Amino acid sequence: MVALGLVVAQYDKHGSLIEAMAASAREAAADRGADVVETLSVPGAYDTPLAADRLARRDGVDAVAVLGVIIEGDTDHDQVIADAAAQGLTEVALDRDTPVTLGITGPGMSEDEAAARTEKGASAVTSAIELAEELQ
Repeated sequence: MVALGLVVAQYDKHGSLIEAMAASAREAAADRGADVVETLSVPGAYDTPLAADRLARRDGVDAVAVLGVIIEGDTDHDQVIADAAAQGLTEVALDRDTPVTLGITGPGMSEDEAAARTEKGASAVTSAIELAEELQ
């Protein structure tokens, strides 16, 4: 059984988008016989690499799935945040030799587009499980 850490970026202050994404992630874990052993909530996507690193260092965590939503704004800020998060999560995976999957949707999305992609939580978990099993 794969033991997963889950990082959930709380961009969506009302909770509906990220809650749906996290629910799809937990359902995918249960369907695959994996166990979500710890969940860390962070303020936003930019904050996910540190939380993923903390989980990846813990004994008993085989992989980390990271969930979040980056909505397009009036500036290029969404692109900056997405690039920083993706680079940071890649570094965590390589430094810790632990699968860390990117389930952050965006940048460049509207809220409606983000709502249509909440199943990406399940995709991130499935990828984490498959990679952990392959690398064991």
